[in-house]
Amino acid sequence: YRESYDLHASSGILFNHEGPRRGLEFVTRKITNTAARIKLGLQHELVPHAELADVASKAHSLVAAEYAGTTVSQMTAMRKKARETGVFLKVVKNTLATRAVAGTDYEGSKDALVGPLLYAFSMEDPGAAGRLIKEFAKGNDKLQAKVVSIGGKTYPGSHVDVLAALPTREQALAMLARVLAEPATMFARAVRAVADQQGGGEAAAEPVAETA
Repeated sequence: YRESYDLHASSGILFNHEGPRRGLEFVTRKITNTAARIKLGLQHELVPHAELADVASKAHSLVAAEYAGTTVSQMTAMRKKARETGVFLKVVKNTLATRAVAGTDYEGSKDALVGPLLYAFSMEDPGAAGRLIKEFAKGNDKLQAKVVSIGGKTYPGSHVDVLAALPTREQALAMLARVLAEPATMFARAVRAVADQQGGGEAAAEPVAETA
């Protein structure tokens, strides 16, 4: 046909990236497979329930914040900061979050988890999630803390300032070191004061010889 009609014909099988014959090593195939599993109820979310439940069981505090209107660049910067400060930051469905916090210190906050929410769990410093949300809310009025939970108690979003004011791990360790050192310091001062009163000054008192 090429010579007579200037045409070329060939046969073959074309596989697109989303086709079922493509392996899951292809990114687009992996995405469509996950979407299909969620649609069929075989998978609840992109973040597995077990992972989120494990995070909730180990976290020191939780801040759930409204984020609708937050730009992609703002979210990217917040996620980067979260990784640096030991905060688990995810956007998940409230039904998944409700199941994940069951049996944890955050179970009491289930009824308040309504609407599109961003979940920030403090994994190292109790105040880390509060500081993260407070910092990025300064330049984004769309980001507003709705629920704050710590120590098995649930508080309104306004308590994010209280949570953010908690000392960091380094600050807490320094405070503990000072508290532990204080009794020893006070004892040393007392011993020195007794020695001064007895006229011993800095010299050590000589032992008193026993008499028969």
